[in-house]
Amino acid sequence: MMFHSEYADVPVVDEPIHEAVLGRSVDAYGTRTALVDGVEGTSLSYAQLGAFTRRIAAALADAGLRKGDVLALHSPNSLLFPAVFYGATRAGAAVTTVHPLATAKELARQLRDSGARWIVTASPLLEAARQAAEWTGGVEEIFVCDHAEGHRSILDMRESTAPEPQIAIDPAEDLAALPYSSGTTSMPKGVMLTHRNIATNLAQLHPVMPSGPEDKLLAVLPFFHIYGLTALMNAPLRNGSTVVVLPRFELGQFLAAIETHKVNALYVAPPIVLALAKHPDVDKYDLSSLEFVVSAAAPLDAELATACARRLGLPTVMQAYGMTELSPGTHVVPRSATSAPPGAVGKLLPSTQMRVVGLDDPDRDLGVGEAGELLFRGPQVMKGYLGRTGETDAMIDAEGWLRTGDIGRVDDEGWLYVVDRVKELIKYKGYQVAPAELEAVLLTHPAIADAAVIGVTDEEGNEVPKAFVVRQPDEAGARLSADDVLSYVAEQVSPYKKVRQLEFTGSVPRAVSGKILRRELRAAEAAAAAGA
Repeated sequence: MMFHSEYADVPVVDEPIHEAVLGRSVDAYGTRTALVDGVEGTSLSYAQLGAFTRRIAAALADAGLRKGDVLALHSPNSLLFPAVFYGATRAGAAVTTVHPLATAKELARQLRDSGARWIVTASPLLEAARQAAEWTGGVEEIFVCDHAEGHRSILDMRESTAPEPQIAIDPAEDLAALPYSSGTTSMPKGVMLTHRNIATNLAQLHPVMPSGPEDKLLAVLPFFHIYGLTALMNAPLRNGSTVVVLPRFELGQFLAAIETHKVNALYVAPPIVLALAKHPDVDKYDLSSLEFVVSAAAPLDAELATACARRLGLPTVMQAYGMTELSPGTHVVPRSATSAPPGAVGKLLPSTQMRVVGLDDPDRDLGVGEAGELLFRGPQVMKGYLGRTGETDAMIDAEGWLRTGDIGRVDDEGWLYVVDRVKELIKYKGYQVAPAELEAVLLTHPAIADAAVIGVTDEEGNEVPKAFVVRQPDEAGARLSADDVLSYVAEQVSPYKKVRQLEFTGSVPRAVSGKILRRELRAAEAAAAAGA
């Protein structure tokens, strides 16, 4: 069967993303604060942001940036990030956002693959950008957001007297953003998102998760990731909210910013929920301004969500679901909801259709309560993967359905539950074991700070679950043994789901979005096996 949203369809937004976000808010909220530096305390009003964006567009066009070019934005979160993004799109470019901690080799690969001819970075990252540009060739100029000898500063662009470019943009076809998929199951690929994709997804999100000038959000998740770009930049700036910007997650700084700026809205990933639920320093700060917390980008255990909500005095920690290839949202727990079923990632957004298909027979549509692969169709579906027609065709069929590779089920009230990734399922003697389920069990143990599970091959050639466990930094964690953990899990799961191997580790590798990088754990296991 096909699942439809309970919300009315929204019109497709055929506007450039800079107009869809700033076109109304600059006029309506000009004197209000748009962005606050959570470290330095400096700020930009909506009027200042709008003017700065136009001057950056003029200066970039004067430097030679043209419609159809790609600009690489290689920077941590800052007040300038939105201004550069919208300035570049106003000049007709697509922006490929880059992890600020990317190595020169990783950056070079993205520059080469995306065809980026321009780089905007920050002085602490300049050496990697220079090296990547040298290896790649074809980079016209490297700008910096602060100051560095030999490079023009974005800050100085406010004084540009160049004429503002007048660019004709086709929102349905022209690219606004070119983020790269996380690469948790393959090499990263450029995801072609049009102006219409991103702008319409903002309109789809608004009826379910509205925001306005009364809201203050804390942007600690990175803007370069599609989750941060949408939830912490585009959506709030479209609606007149104030965004308090932090360059990275440091717990004390994060908690102090909430207290100081009276932040009422958090969009986070599960590792931050874990810290809010378990870290003793949380009790040192006044977090009473918080009205809601949304977690997305990776699976969140229901018990952990409940523990976090209880500690913060909130009715629930809400979840959302999506992926880069979906611009990114398809589901969110409505802001108006006072509760949601444990583990639910939300309700289907307007103008979005969903199917759940059989894992063994993808042509067989499943119904309510049946778990299968999730497929989506709607205006937020990406244009495709850059330069990868075959992979695009494998992802999106002729009727426009995008295969997510995620396994989920829908209950009779329309709530979606995501079980796991198709490619990350462990098959133990023919039984399917979901790593996320075992990770959720492990995280309920009070002496465990973090955990990840992958499939490994045992001496008999069977694929079995192996857990990587981070102990809590206290006496209980120090006493925790492997037998304790294995017994704890065995008491709570079916026999075929038991963790059969365990390794204590100092940390679990995660992407900046919070997703566990199981491929890194699998690669380490393979290397260890090869060296044995």
